[in-house]
Amino acid sequence: MELLSQLGLVGLFLGCFLAATIVPFSSDFLMVGILIAGANPVLALIVATSGNWLGGLTTYYIGRIGKWNWIEKWFKVKEEKLLKQKKNVDRYGSLLAFMTWLPVVGDIFALALGFYRINFAKSALFMLIGKGLRFVFWTLLYYYIGEQVLHFKIL
Repeated sequence: MELLSQLGLVGLFLGCFLAATIVPFSSDFLMVGILIAGANPVLALIVATSGNWLGGLTTYYIGRIGKWNWIEKWFKVKEEKLLKQKKNVDRYGSLLAFMTWLPVVGDIFALALGFYRINFAKSALFMLIGKGLRFVFWTLLYYYIGEQVLHFKIL
């Protein structure tokens, strides 16, 4: 984590990318950390969103190359369960991509969208919007609350 912080915006991009794939940590902390370090908020927002979005698309693609027989063989998931899950994913379709920003389950949503072959273009767009709004939220929260708290502690 220290290495990522030393890399600045490149570290933010890499960290946000990895956080949207298989590495279990929160890119929210990276975003707030880079803002505390004094990074340009608009640039940090673009970098964090891009990295997290591309990581989510990578997870989508990993799901896309998955095979039903692999899931059954390696994870011992029966075809009936996969069909039931497909029915749920199909009900919401690419709108599930809005939720890929959520910790833990967001990566599962991205994987499922790819695995069940949900429309890539729509999923990518909704994923971008969801992840972008997440970082807008953290940026606004930092500037409206975080700076006041940090200023108060410094005094």
